[in-house]
Amino acid sequence: MMLRSSPLSGLPALLALLALQATAASSCAPTPSPRPGADLLVLGGSIVTMDPERRVLEDGGIAVLDGRIVDLGPAAELRQRWRATETVHAGPRDLVIPGLINGHNHAAMTLMRGIADDLALMEWLQSYIFPAEAETVDAEFVRAGTELAALEMIRTGTTTFVDMYYFEDVVAQVVDETGLRAILGETVIDFPVPDHATPEEALSYTAQFMERWKDHPRIIATVAPHAPFTVAPEILQRCAELAREHGVPILIHLAETSDEVDQIRERYGVSPTSHLAGLGFLGPDVVAAHAVWLQDDDIETLAANGVGVVHNPESNMKLASGTMRIAALQQAGVAVGIGTDGAASNNDLDLFSALLIAALLQKHAAADPTVLPAASVIAMATIEGARAIGLETEIGSLELGKRADIVIVDGDAPNLVPRYSPYSHLVYAAHGSNVRATIVEGRVLYLDGEFRTLDPVAIRAAARTMARRVAAAVNWEE
Repeated sequence: MMLRSSPLSGLPALLALLALQATAASSCAPTPSPRPGADLLVLGGSIVTMDPERRVLEDGGIAVLDGRIVDLGPAAELRQRWRATETVHAGPRDLVIPGLINGHNHAAMTLMRGIADDLALMEWLQSYIFPAEAETVDAEFVRAGTELAALEMIRTGTTTFVDMYYFEDVVAQVVDETGLRAILGETVIDFPVPDHATPEEALSYTAQFMERWKDHPRIIATVAPHAPFTVAPEILQRCAELAREHGVPILIHLAETSDEVDQIRERYGVSPTSHLAGLGFLGPDVVAAHAVWLQDDDIETLAANGVGVVHNPESNMKLASGTMRIAALQQAGVAVGIGTDGAASNNDLDLFSALLIAALLQKHAAADPTVLPAASVIAMATIEGARAIGLETEIGSLELGKRADIVIVDGDAPNLVPRYSPYSHLVYAAHGSNVRATIVEGRVLYLDGEFRTLDPVAIRAAARTMARRVAAAVNWEE
């Protein structure tokens, strides 16, 4: 996809403007040049660009046309240069940031929020999650859960999410309707699951799923083999082949627990990372969630293959799965993003919460307060998160030509006053509830309490109805 090289190049507005200027130049009487039209102007506030220079533009402005940023600079100048179909005004102390990227999620699992807490991962999966999914998960369940997830993510500033679950075509429909951006992986696993009895069925479905959504501007449909310990080697290879035929990312859980590492070593004599490398599975198109139990040689292997990894600090802490070695990964050149994981093991989808926990966990684990400074944590949810999922040329920073995924944070909220460093506030003080506006591809999805693409009342009612099915499936008692 070609990026525009200047604020106006290739735009119909520029052609019209040049034509009018040429006409004016040939006339004796000067004719004022009209301002080109934008779809959206965002004016005011401190624009935290996350560009290579990490510029922060005070009282800045952003012009958007056809979903992309076509101008960026002082608000006063953009106000003079552009007319717009819609203008969103940020307050003078608001923070205007790139849309947050949730690098790992199971959106529909919002309906299992709080159903199985305070358990180790394997017991959590085998005694609660897998049985509940077998009894309750169908297309209707996935729609209700994904709509609830979309409501929460839009409200708290997430504009892009990476999802692995079942009935992903339904998830794609919700993403299309709500205006979010997503990479959506249909789960492939060795045993029967709610939408497929065999891995072969899942692969057949996934091929059709990819074809159906291949030209969508905000949706990438792909395959998601669950994990090395739940997917046979030959199926892992077929998943990778299918994704590479379509030129899309490959999603997988990797080295999440010590139990997983032990199982793979017992079966194959190597670590999970080495196992995948030996299968030809790894590459710059792989997005590996968790990546907690890595040795130095595993990290070298991930770096050599250009694999992106996604840290899920809240889920890992709650399930006592371990702590990712972020500093070692970053020093090796591995792109590290951040995710919430599903609400069944977190239990929310507020990325601001994940940012705070990520920073504190690394400092605590290293007994070093200088580890993972605030600016680096923000990068994990923006430009580095985009690099981890292979979309850094499209999203993750506010720059000319990039897609206009923008979030406005209320800088007048009591917890954000006074402000010295925007990065410090965004990591250590901000909450998702401080988000004033969420914009994806130049479309306003949420602004000052109003959801423009969702019906919150209907979504909450549907979720509560589905919750009764979940409770019955696991014999839940208060």
